Amino acid sequence: MNWSRRLINPVIDKEFRLRMRSTRSMLSVLLYILALGAVAMGFIYLFLYLGQRGGQQRFDPQMSQMMFYVLSFAQLVLIAFMAPALTAGVISSEREKQTLSMLLTTQQSSSTIVLSKLVSSLSFMTLIVLSTLPIYSIVFLYGGISPKQLVSVFGFYLFVMLLLGALGVMFSTLFKRTIVAIIVTYGAGLIIFLVTGLLYLFLLGIEQRNMYQTGQPPAGSYSWVGYVLGLNPAGALMSLFDPSFSKQAFLVQGGNLNSKAPIELWLEFFIVYAVVIVGALWIAIRNIRPVARRKRKDKAVLEAPQGEEPTGSGA
Repeated sequence: MNWSRRLINPVIDKEFRLRMRSTRSMLSVLLYILALGAVAMGFIYLFLYLGQRGGQQRFDPQMSQMMFYVLSFAQLVLIAFMAPALTAGVISSEREKQTLSMLLTTQQSSSTIVLSKLVSSLSFMTLIVLSTLPIYSIVFLYGGISPKQLVSVFGFYLFVMLLLGALGVMFSTLFKRTIVAIIVTYGAGLIIFLVTGLLYLFLLGIEQRNMYQTGQPPAGSYSWVGYVLGLNPAGALMSLFDPSFSKQAFLVQGGNLNSKAPIELWLEFFIVYAVVIVGALWIAIRNIRPVARRKRKDKAVLEAPQGEEPTGSGA
């Protein structure tokens, strides 16, 4: 009982009851599974139909592997749309309902409140993602995918949800209105998912054009532009599917494929955005109690000697 009280505090318990027991939650899970199932059935029907027209009537492991890629990227897009909506209003909605002050007067610390809100929001998204496992079981009927790949992909999903959730909680703490926090969170997600990929293509085109103009391959076997693709979730996910994709991302024509890539794209993605997650949560925890910060600042000003600036008052 003591362990359950430590792991499930009153904030998490309340959020679980509100999120998991509503009709809207049940419909959200149902619609999510139907959407991903429609993608799987549409893929099978499309390729079987085209295979019959081309004289091929079997669904081989190569087609099964391609279907796994399509399902994985489709689910990544769905996570990008749903995760910000679930987390960007967890603090600002409490402020709009004028219940944040009551929450802050409890014995729960700032870190407990922020992390509990994040965990409760992402737990529902995790439930939705795990509920799609029966759809992925279709892939194992035809082979081409190992259980290790499936586990690594779902682990990648959890990390992406944590990233978007941390950004959503941070913006929910910084902005007073929920709609503003949601818009800014979607904007940050757009930069992570779309702008990084377009920036990679743009910089890669510049590198290749410079190489064609000079007629010489770039210095070294690989170009630095691959680091930009490592910031994109799609590029990191593709490097989990195919280890050689990291080499191709850094390669500019004239490079040597026999050498190793400077870093795996998925590893770069985890390292960089782990720092972003920690920073976002730290900002959220620091800003959830603005009154306490002002009191500390005023106390430092009063205790400082006359004519001297208080140290650390701008923190």
